Amino acid sequence: MNDAMHLIVGPGALGRLVALHLAGVAPVTVAGRRTLPAAQTLVTPEGVRRTVPLDMTTLAELPPLAPAYLHLTTKAYDAHAAYESAMARLAGAPILVLWQNGYQVQPELQRRHPGTVLCASTTEGAWLTGDEGVTHAGRGITYLGDLSGHHVERCRELAATLNRAGLTAEAVTDIETRLWHKLAINAAINPLVARYRIRNGQLRDRPFRPMVERVVDEVAAIMAKVGVSPPPAGWHALVWQVIEGTANNRASMLQDVLAGRPTERDAILGPLLAAAQRHGLDTPCLEALYGYLARGSVTLR
Repeated sequence: MNDAMHLIVGPGALGRLVALHLAGVAPVTVAGRRTLPAAQTLVTPEGVRRTVPLDMTTLAELPPLAPAYLHLTTKAYDAHAAYESAMARLAGAPILVLWQNGYQVQPELQRRHPGTVLCASTTEGAWLTGDEGVTHAGRGITYLGDLSGHHVERCRELAATLNRAGLTAEAVTDIETRLWHKLAINAAINPLVARYRIRNGQLRDRPFRPMVERVVDEVAAIMAKVGVSPPPAGWHALVWQVIEGTANNRASMLQDVLAGRPTERDAILGPLLAAAQRHGLDTPCLEALYGYLARGSVTLR
């Protein structure tokens, strides 16, 4: 058992997935806006149910702590407020681990945080089963790195802990590129499954497959202009690999739409559309999807 304490702020699907795994190897506290049951049930991709007791609290009632790690697993639009609320009650400067989609929050919080900041880019798939648990719908991999390049050993230590906890993780030195890659994956999957209210795997079927291909074409053109290298197998292969691996997953944006919550449209599509505008690229599919998420309707042709 590792005695380094992990505080997880943001008990959504990802936050509880990470907490339920880490609880087997290290002390874990989970904090959110409201109190959740201490007994949380994890359903594995194989259908096995495992109930684990977690130390659950709220940010308002968070006791003074000095955790080794502060994992921020909130939505991107909530990250700054959650960070401020947590840090106001913590002693010292824990290692801050940012799990957000997109590539806006990470550099901003790195500038604000007085301690080490690590970024996590994950393709794990999970969705909530009410207040009592989470379904691990698809296994992926989590890449860990820091934008400054000064904390390689810290990344290795956390990756080792996650691997011991049963989540595949790897420390990398090119996390900025990995975050752009994850942004491409999110842009190709999340808005479409949210628009059509389907699981990831249904994107393999018509009429959705051609839509995915067109979105990836637009994303690939943007990435070329901003100087982000494609993965070895190419952008299309990367996206389809993730769709295959998370076929049963209800993507986070779909969960937000079904629950009537705000979506991460600005975090996921905003940087891509801004880059497209700077470089004079035509992106009708991305713009239509952004329009749907902003207004609630879209037609892709």
